This record gives sequence, structure tokens and C-alpha cells, in this order.
Amino acid sequence: MKASGTTTPLAPAPAVAQRKVSVGMVIELMLWLAVVCGATLLMSRYSNTPGNGGPATVVWPKESQILLDSRRPTLVMFAHPHCPCTRASLGELERLLAEVPGRLSACVVFLKPLGTCADWEKTDLWRKAASIPGVSVYADNAGSEARRFHSQTSGQTLLYNASGSLRFQGGITFARGHAGDNPGRTALQELLLEGHSNQVKTPVFGCALFEAQCQKGDILCKP
Repeated sequence: MKASGTTTPLAPAPAVAQRKVSVGMVIELMLWLAVVCGATLLMSRYSNTPGNGGPATVVWPKESQILLDSRRPTLVMFAHPHCPCTRASLGELERLLAEVPGRLSACVVFLKPLGTCADWEKTDLWRKAASIPGVSVYADNAGSEARRFHSQTSGQTLLYNASGSLRFQGGITFARGHAGDNPGRTALQELLLEGHSNQVKTPVFGCALFEAQCQKGDILCKP
């Protein structure tokens, strides 16, 4: 006589269930690795993509309100006060001045777009620049000075001799936001210590000064 009642389904064999879990974990791991690798590649590409670096005006603009030193070279760095990449440029400038004391007059010119509030430009980057011994800091209202010198990217650095002739133009970092030895700072050292350099132009790694997004005071600037 057959037993009556419902039949209980058999549970999957332990080996089968374990195999399904393992396959799922492998798929999740592969997806995670793909996301991480993609993000790393994008960050690397962004970090190593220079901005528009000029060309700069070859003679010191007569209309400029920035003082040209008549006794020694003058270095001018243009900066966006909300550009995170510029912190490394300021660090390299500080290192350069420590390595060639008294050899040049240096200034950092911070963009202040039209319509921005009072002290919009006086960020921690402004305070950092102002704290570097021997550096003069300027507010560039409406970007007039940057336009006179044909500067378009934060961190662009120009060196003029005492007669106002351009000797160097470019950046002094090797990537966006990365400090360390780089061709720009090396070229400036050679020019200031030896009077010549084989490299007088380098890429500028920083945010755009005049890109539309950068003109707004409520967001960080964009590449």
C-alpha cells in the first residue's frame, strides 16, 4: 500500500549550489574590476591631458598693471582660485624660489570673473601663494591680465627678462595636481642659474581660465 501525502522537493545537491554561488561571485568580481580599471584609465587620462598653454605674448604688454622688474627676470603665474590642480603648481613655484633665492621677481595672478562676489578669488590657494616668500599676489579682474599675456590655463607660468622679452612659457608640474621634478621647473632653474636652457616651452596641466563653467563662483572649474 502506497503512502499518501505531498511530496517534498529535493534540495539541490551541495556541490551544485556551491558552484552557482562561485559563478555569481566571479561575475561580480569581474564587473567590479572592470569599473575600477575604467575609472583608473579615465583619471590617468585626465591627469595627463594638458590644457591650452598659449602661445604667450613675446614682449611684456605695456598696458599691464603688473610690475616688470627692471633689474632681474620677472616670473608670472596665472591661476584660477578654485582649481585644485593649481596647488601643485604653487608648491613647485615655492620650491623653485627656494632653489634660486634672489634671482627673480615672482607674482601669482588670480582670476576674478565679472559678477563674482567680493573676495571670491581669496581662497586657500590665494593664501598659499601669499605665504610664499618673495611672491606678490594680484587679483585679475575680468581676466584682463590673463588676456593681455594670452594665458588660458591655470598654472601657466611665464618668465620675462629685465627688458621684457619672453624667455619661458609653460607649466611647472608633470601632470594635473602632481608635484615633483619636472621639465618646466628644470628649465627655469637653468635659465636663472646658467642663462640658457634647451627647453623654453612645456605643457600646462591645469583647469581652463575662461571656459564657461569656470566663470561661475559656485562650482569648481573644469578641464
